Amino acid sequence: MPRPERPSQVTDAYWVCAERKTGSYPEPTERNGKWLIFVPLARVDAVWELIRLATEEGRLGDSAKVATARANHNAVDQDKKVICVYTYDWQDKEDVMRIRAELRTLGIAWEIPYKADADTDAGRYRVAGHTRISKYYE
Repeated sequence: MPRPERPSQVTDAYWVCAERKTGSYPEPTERNGKWLIFVPLARVDAVWELIRLATEEGRLGDSAKVATARANHNAVDQDKKVICVYTYDWQDKEDVMRIRAELRTLGIAWEIPYKADADTDAGRYRVAGHTRISKYYE
């Protein structure tokens, strides 16, 4: 079995992804979104490994992804990488907060934003000057 990719070593793709392998989870609605976890470069591989395993084990949503070493013009801070942990519907606050609580058990104790995919699809990024796009900040 191949070893999981270390995002800090990947340069030929923007993202490394993980998908749920255990249990079921609702299909994404038009209100799907994600928790955005900004991690210093030195810690991205270790934090990603925790989130990858939790996603595959069915403890989070249906999927997660992490930015790789490949440069991305949407990055807010070149010294950090983002990990996205997806939920099926941002209006299901109980599920969104359940996932946030699980992220805390993984050591993500600092405040993180939650962004709807509709805002991403509309090109709303902080780096582009957009503000107040987070649905939650916990």
